[in-house]
Amino acid sequence: MQEADVLTASDNRLRRGLIVMAILAVLIITAFIISMNTGFIRLSPLDVLKTLFGMGTEKQSLILYQFRLPRIVISLLIGAGLAVSGCIMQGISRNALADPGILGINAGAGLMVMLFISFYPTTAAAPVFLLPVLALIGAGATAALIYALAYKRHEGISPTRLILTGIAVAAGISAAMIVLTLRLDPNKYQFLATWLAGSIWGSNWKFVLALLPWVVVLLPYVFYKARIMNVLSLGDQIASGLGTSVKGERLKLLIAAVGLAGASVAVSGGIGFVGLIGPHLARRLVGPKHQLLLPASALTGALLVIIADTIGRWVLQPSEIPTGIVVAVIGAPYFLYLLARTKS
Repeated sequence: MQEADVLTASDNRLRRGLIVMAILAVLIITAFIISMNTGFIRLSPLDVLKTLFGMGTEKQSLILYQFRLPRIVISLLIGAGLAVSGCIMQGISRNALADPGILGINAGAGLMVMLFISFYPTTAAAPVFLLPVLALIGAGATAALIYALAYKRHEGISPTRLILTGIAVAAGISAAMIVLTLRLDPNKYQFLATWLAGSIWGSNWKFVLALLPWVVVLLPYVFYKARIMNVLSLGDQIASGLGTSVKGERLKLLIAAVGLAGASVAVSGGIGFVGLIGPHLARRLVGPKHQLLLPASALTGALLVIIADTIGRWVLQPSEIPTGIVVAVIGAPYFLYLLARTKS
C-alpha cells in the first residue's frame, strides 16, 4: 500500500510538472506575440499575421524579420541558457544563492567580450561567431579563479565562502571594466555602457546563429544529466556511495553551466538575476527533481527575459530601457528575500 502511495504521489508530481510547463509554454507564446507587436513603429496583430504569411509591406517585413524576430529569439535563448546555468550551479554547490551573475561568471565573460569589442569591429561574421568562444574563455577562467580562492584543503567548498568569493571577484572584474571604458572613444563608450547595463545588443540573425549551437548542444546534455544532479544534491558521501564520480560529474556540469552563461552574456550583456530567479520559481512550481526542474527553469528564464525585454522596449518609447535593468528591478528584491531566508 505504501509503495502504491509513493507511485501515486510520483505520478501526481509528474502530471503537475507537465501541466506547469505547458502553461509556461503558452505564456511564452503569448509574450512572443505581444513582443512582435511592441515597438516604436507599431504593428497590429493583423499586420504581423499578414507579414508572417508574406502579405505585408516591405517596411513591415523589414521591421518584423530583421529587427524584432531576431531579438525575440535571442531573448528566449539567453533566458533559457542563464536560468539553466543557474540551476546547475545551485544543484552542484547545494547553494540556493548560486547564480552566474552573483558568482562573477557573467563578469568574467563580459570582460573578455569587452576587450574584444574595444579593439576589433563586430560587424564581420567571423568575430560575431568568435564572441561566445571568447566569453567561454573568460567565464571559465573566472570560475577556476573563484573555485581556487573558495576551496580549502580540509573543508572543501563552503556555500557562504563561495558566494562571498564570487561577489569579491565580480567586483574586481567590474572595476577593471570601468577602468577600460575610460580609454574608449565616445561611440564605443556609449555602446559598452549600454551593454554593461544588460542590453540585448546582438539583435540580428548572425547573433542568433552564433548563440544557437551552444544552447542546442548544452541544454540536451544537461537535461540528460538530470539524474546525476539528483544524486549530487544528496551530498558528496551519498553520491560516492551510489557509485557516482562526484568530482568528474561536477566538473562536466560546471563546464556546461559556464558555457551556457558565457555564450548568453556574449550577446546579451550583463543581465543578472535570471539564473537566480528562474530556478527558484521553477522549483516552487514543479519541485526539486531535476528531470522537471531543468526544463521548467529554461521555460521560466525564457519567459522572464522576453517579458523584461518587451517592457523595456515599451515603457519609454522611442527610447528603451536595457533588459538587464528591468530584470534587476524584479530580481533585486527577490535576491534580498532569498538572502534573508538562507542560513549560512
